[in-house]
Amino acid sequence: MSTATSTPDAARHEVPPRASSTIVAVLAFSGIVVALMQSIVIPLIPELPRLLDADASDTAWAVTATLLAAAVATPTVGRLGDMYGKRRMLLVSLVLLIAGSVVAALSTTLVLLIVGRVLQGLASGVIPLGISIMRDELPAERLGSAVALMSASLGVGGALGLPAAALLADHFDWHVLFWVAAGLGVVALALVVFLVPAADLSSGGRFDPVGALGLSVALICGLLAISKGGTWGWDSGRTLGLGAASVVVLVAWGFWELRTSEPLVDLRTSVRRQVLLTNGASVMFGFAMFAMSLVMPQIIQLPKETGFGFGGSMLDVGLVMAPSGLVMMAAAPLSARISRASGPKVSLMIGAFVVGCGYLTNIVLMSAVWELVLVSCIIGAGTGLAYGAMPALIMSAVPSNETAAANSLNTLMRSIGTSIASAVAGVILAELTLDLGGYAVASQDALRLVMGIGAAAAFVALVIGAFLPRREAGAPVAHH
Repeated sequence: MSTATSTPDAARHEVPPRASSTIVAVLAFSGIVVALMQSIVIPLIPELPRLLDADASDTAWAVTATLLAAAVATPTVGRLGDMYGKRRMLLVSLVLLIAGSVVAALSTTLVLLIVGRVLQGLASGVIPLGISIMRDELPAERLGSAVALMSASLGVGGALGLPAAALLADHFDWHVLFWVAAGLGVVALALVVFLVPAADLSSGGRFDPVGALGLSVALICGLLAISKGGTWGWDSGRTLGLGAASVVVLVAWGFWELRTSEPLVDLRTSVRRQVLLTNGASVMFGFAMFAMSLVMPQIIQLPKETGFGFGGSMLDVGLVMAPSGLVMMAAAPLSARISRASGPKVSLMIGAFVVGCGYLTNIVLMSAVWELVLVSCIIGAGTGLAYGAMPALIMSAVPSNETAAANSLNTLMRSIGTSIASAVAGVILAELTLDLGGYAVASQDALRLVMGIGAAAAFVALVIGAFLPRREAGAPVAHH
């Protein structure tokens, strides 16, 4: 096993240009495949109660279970990657993804499907691990654009996966979705094995099981309260109890992490101004990005009788939102160029401004399909700019032997933002309704309010970004 005594810069400059391009392509493809797992089940959600002979409230666990598994796995796998090798943990994550997809593809009961979705969620560390491998392996001049592309793959996979999943679900047995996912996972695993260098830079050390358990319990309790509060009731004993337990365990976990010699998360590094503010902006961005994923499908699928809905299918939703994924990918190299010229702080702030303007535009433009495509592309462009800057901000502020853990924590912050967005939007869409022939649907005012809150979240991220430390244009990523 190689150790941290091997300098990252030395490892990077040994990689020839063609090999570095291959590494970037393989890691970005792996990130997109993992991101597909977040959207692949969405077309099935309305049909799962019938397909599995289960209650709708129970089938919602097919989504919730993946969210919880990802929250637990992301920081833990990141730390293990720093200790024992990022490529090694990347391969483990892809194996879990394949195993989960196969279990889901073979499932005939809700329990088996949830087990498969949990295993898929455990693979969520692929994107932060891929970013960290890039830092170890790529030449400095390639790192910015590669990291931006890898970071954007989270949104790209989600946007492109939705129409593909809807198309498959419409024409084939629903199990085919998961067989396709398993096949893509096998391709990604093979590409990593044969094309990504095996010379891992690792720090060794002792794993912190108490820290991992404490953070996992705090996250599970908190995310359960957020994601299920609307169903259980926000003032119910279960919701309030889980929320309180999350806070208490998180405080105890913080005390433990500050006192142990090799913590799961180095809180002293995490509270550095640049890391803390970037993670705060990431929560806001996760909120803002997910608001679009909640509003757009509603507008497209609501009946035309509402006066503002289009009466479309889930496939229509995917086709309207797919261009945003391509725009996000195109924005990644632009983000890297802005970061080189003016610093990643500027990329983050421009991205936040563009996303906020996209939501404000959507409040006005929502009466034609082309308007929705335009808005989703504006928001996708801003998200690509900002997501490309976040890992650069994180990596320039942490030691190289903590890169995977720090990137994983940043990814977790975005996921927490999306969970909060889901809860807030769910309450608004459920409360502000329109009576349509005896059943209630979300009103146009509710949709506009969610978009307004999405814009506010993006502008809060912009303000947070303004307080980030300045860095000279073209300054390299720090190595400690």
